[in-house]
Amino acid sequence: MNVEWLLLALAPVFLLCVAWEAWWCQRRGLAYYGLRDTLCNAALALLHQGADKLAWVFVLPVYAWVYQHHRLLELAPGWASFLLLFLAQDFLYYWFHRASHRVRWLWAAHSVHHSSTRMNFSTAFRQSLMYPVAGMWLFWLPLAWLGFPPQQVVGVVLLNLAFQFFVHTQTVPRLGWLEKVFNTPSIHRAHHACNPCYIDRNYAGVLVIWDRLFGTYVDECDSEPCRYGTVTPVNSYNPLIVTFHAWRALLQDLIRARRLGEAVQVLFGPPEATERRPPAPVRDRP
Repeated sequence: MNVEWLLLALAPVFLLCVAWEAWWCQRRGLAYYGLRDTLCNAALALLHQGADKLAWVFVLPVYAWVYQHHRLLELAPGWASFLLLFLAQDFLYYWFHRASHRVRWLWAAHSVHHSSTRMNFSTAFRQSLMYPVAGMWLFWLPLAWLGFPPQQVVGVVLLNLAFQFFVHTQTVPRLGWLEKVFNTPSIHRAHHACNPCYIDRNYAGVLVIWDRLFGTYVDECDSEPCRYGTVTPVNSYNPLIVTFHAWRALLQDLIRARRLGEAVQVLFGPPEATERRPPAPVRDRP
């Protein structure tokens, strides 16, 4: 089955989950949703989808060239090769996600996803149209080099991201032994939190084993409730301001750089200089 058709079929499921969660929260008086925030998420999703589709037009031929001329392995189609592709892509996703928090150039794109002060299913839609410019696609290039066909690479990337929709919620409690292996809402809530104890933790896509293996795992703690958003708030519901807020700050710092070393640090160093200041008051209200 074509993965894009599968995702198209899942679209109503995603929307129903958003509608159910918003209703559930409203019935209990929980301010997990805000109309302007949700509309901003939807607009960002549409911008991201347009940029993503355009990017694949240019990126797929690059994957195809690497696959046709430089692949290392001849992999027979089947469940074994799919499992290997799934594990390899999820491993690379961990490193992409980790780099997106530790390299400012990548954080400029990824910070959009973290910029909401709310955590709900619609937050999963909050993505940046600048991911192709930042170079997200480069992290999947080794899959074509290993010997996986480009369409399969795209398919497993999309499946990984589809799974991650379901971890963006506060309505699901901890899930016991599953959290030893899989990313869950509790694990991802800690990832989205801007509390110092949670920052730059829990980079998992589907499998949390990478965080446990590489020392980036942290539990969500009842004594430290999660506060959401970036440490330097955007304080806007305009999707273009949200998209380019971090890029503007990066450009300003780049212009101020007096030496090549400073410019390189601005582009590829960690984002602490602008993203680790004490949080300002958030204007978002239900």
